[in-house]
Amino acid sequence: MKRCSSLAWLSRQHHVTLVLAKHAQRTGTDSTEATRQLMAHAVEIFERELEPHFHVEEETLLPSLTAAGETDRVRRTPDEHKELRCLTSRLRAGDAASLRRFGDILEAHARFEERELFAVAESVLAPAATATLLQGR
Repeated sequence: MKRCSSLAWLSRQHHVTLVLAKHAQRTGTDSTEATRQLMAHAVEIFERELEPHFHVEEETLLPSLTAAGETDRVRRTPDEHKELRCLTSRLRAGDAASLRRFGDILEAHARFEERELFAVAESVLAPAATATLLQGR
């Protein structure tokens, strides 16, 4: 889906997110070397890509959407961020059983943002407002 330029970089990150989610969903819950490597990779991607992505949304985009009256969509976003942070902590601690749930939540979250959150941001926020909000990335 084509996004306005101020949201495009966040939207592009969803591709990496969805690839990671699919790998996590397909991997077993055993403690093989492949599972351990995927858990380490998931933690690395979370820290390098997802946490900064979440921070931008939480500090800039969500407050603007709340002010525009989009409270239901806004409420869902930080709840899912919190759950993904918790699951990442479990992965960091070596909990292979959390990998599939991490993948499921991550996929659902990325799809929700693409299909609903970003779409509503483009429709209710003025283009200049989104550009100003997200230029500090």
